[in-house]
Amino acid sequence: MKVAVFSDVQGNLPAFETTVEDILAWCPDLVVMNGDLISRGPKSPDCLALFESLRPSGWLPIRGNHEDFVLHCQGCPPTDPLDAQIRRFADWAGEQLGSSTRVILGWPDHLCFQGPREPSWVHVTHGTLAGNRDGISQSVGDDRLAGKLPLDVALFVTAHTHKPLLRRYQGVDIVNVGSVGSPFDGDPRSSYGRLEFRGNAWHSQIRRIAYDRVRAERDFEDSGFLDQTGPLGRLIYEEWRRAQLLMPIWKRQYRPAVRAGQLTLQQSVADLLASL
Repeated sequence: MKVAVFSDVQGNLPAFETTVEDILAWCPDLVVMNGDLISRGPKSPDCLALFESLRPSGWLPIRGNHEDFVLHCQGCPPTDPLDAQIRRFADWAGEQLGSSTRVILGWPDHLCFQGPREPSWVHVTHGTLAGNRDGISQSVGDDRLAGKLPLDVALFVTAHTHKPLLRRYQGVDIVNVGSVGSPFDGDPRSSYGRLEFRGNAWHSQIRRIAYDRVRAERDFEDSGFLDQTGPLGRLIYEEWRRAQLLMPIWKRQYRPAVRAGQLTLQQSVADLLASL
């Protein structure tokens, strides 16, 4: 049995198309999209349309935190002008997607399936049992995983951090499949997980794929993303370009001052990028 799991496409169509080609060439029995297909990138409608075209072939969806955020933004207006600036990238994605987001409403938060033999259950979710914004990275110690994983499974598959990872916790193998559209581990290539059940056990591999980044950069420019998503849109673009996590730095070092009116959002992003 072969299963492909990918995540965090985030509106990057060239990366998604190349990953789809690679997955189809591998001929898996099952494919799971583990959340964050949309938002934070220039081509969310195209990525959603491509994924929906693959659904009849057995490709299954899971909702991530950015699906939830876009749906929230479509249903709830900003609380104030600053909130409108901060969430502008998600509102822009929602405007681009329009009513097509209705298909996301039925996507589950978790998915479980069984391999050919017992015990071989696999649990897939964007984050952990604590929520789809709770990621597992190398820096998360075992003490912080207590109660966040089902311990009656053979394999736990997660995403959210944009950093691929293979590790083990209390007898459960953990696979973080990384990101198709915007990795944060310094390697700009797409990543996804290949799971294969053989020899009475699951075997996991992280697959890395190069794609047309020149075309992806052109999409950021031509789609209006860079001009219309505000200062945090520029920060998101720099995360993609550098394959480096920047948003938590902004939240930790600059957001309090922005919230207090001591610094504009635009200046905070400019200061952060100048410090790198």
